[in-house]
Amino acid sequence: MISEKEQIRDELLVLKCRRGDHAAWHELIELWRPRLFYFVRRLVPTEADAWDVLQQTWIGAYEGIDRLQDTRQLAPWLYRIARNKSIDYRRRLSSHEPLDEDADDSPTPEDEQLAFDNVESVHLALDRLSLAHREALTLYFLEDLSVDAIAQVLGVPPGTVKSRLHHAKQELRIILEPEVKP
Repeated sequence: MISEKEQIRDELLVLKCRRGDHAAWHELIELWRPRLFYFVRRLVPTEADAWDVLQQTWIGAYEGIDRLQDTRQLAPWLYRIARNKSIDYRRRLSSHEPLDEDADDSPTPEDEQLAFDNVESVHLALDRLSLAHREALTLYFLEDLSVDAIAQVLGVPPGTVKSRLHHAKQELRIILEPEVKP
């Protein structure tokens, strides 16, 4: 969870942004860029795609900052924009590229070489989960959002979030289990 101090800082930045304070806007971007990039990177195929989506996310946030009704809801609001922009991006990709049903979504040998420690193994395993499960796990464990905040970001009931988390953890355990055994 975001600390109370960070919450107040974010609220003040939003209020300053609404008054046209460009320095506050740049500070908000600098504070949130790493977290949003990490989230978006889990949703789109490549790092370059993630940077494109992140740029679209910031444009959407800039255009909509005045419509953020509750400044305390900045985190779910930003993640919701990032998620929607990621979905739009994936739709555009799929409409321009023929679907290859025989495509192998498993990590490449280059990707597997990155799995030197548990953190990298978990990140690779996350990429093998369904998009819905990956979103839920990323927001819950890596971004530290509450179930209610995740429900708000994903536009689903809290019970659905709990179910996705449960199934995602089971899938992740199965994927990682061979790596744990000696």
